[in-house]
Amino acid sequence: MYIIPAIDILDGKVVRLREGDYNQKTVYDVSIADMIETYRSNGTEFIHIIDLNGAKGDFSNQKALFEIIKKTDMRVQYGGGIRTIEQVTNLLDSGIHRVIVGTQAITNPSFLEELSKEVGKKYDYANRIVIAIDVLDEVIKYSGWMESSPIKLMDYVDRCLQLGFFRFLCTDINKDGKLGGAAVDLYKKLLEHSPFIKLIASGGISSMKDIEELSSLDIRSVVVGKAIYENRITIEEIKEWNLKAMSSL
Repeated sequence: MYIIPAIDILDGKVVRLREGDYNQKTVYDVSIADMIETYRSNGTEFIHIIDLNGAKGDFSNQKALFEIIKKTDMRVQYGGGIRTIEQVTNLLDSGIHRVIVGTQAITNPSFLEELSKEVGKKYDYANRIVIAIDVLDEVIKYSGWMESSPIKLMDYVDRCLQLGFFRFLCTDINKDGKLGGAAVDLYKKLLEHSPFIKLIASGGISSMKDIEELSSLDIRSVVVGKAIYENRITIEEIKEWNLKAMSSL
């Protein structure tokens, strides 16, 4: 299981939200470029970047953000407001390694089928597209976690699998930004239902003990944000762990 450091961007600043609430944010006194370079210089090969403005349809961060991303040789998993096939292909063409899709995949039943056909002409879409599953009490949330979907969680996973998508980023909103531990029970349910998915865990990680607990499950990688910024997990610990875990990516 590989640890992927997270960088969330809001209004051009590095932040972390609590339970996905834009009114409960912590702003960190560090530049995006410096944070990326810190990870790169310590051997990190993969980072997770979310444009929180983009998740609400405001792409004012994107130009400056991509100028920074273009300068790194790290693989980037990127999300935030990606709702068209053109956006996905443009991001992949620009060098983004994995693109996260959420809202459009949930609200438009034909989107994933069209995405697999169009992106599949040029890329291995099953490995380059990540399906975001953001849940609150097992209800799927979308549009920056502000709307609820009537689709049942496991039914949605099945639908995605039928279309050839098997890489999922699952965030338990109840856990996110609280440093209270990961949603182990939720991940167990998902893996019991669909043992062959490539699951990326997110939300609640507070220590290396949480990482060790998740590693006992068949989880491919885990996104860690606040625990790093709050010095609960050090970059040196991540480096040491990831040296042993590269094959899981």
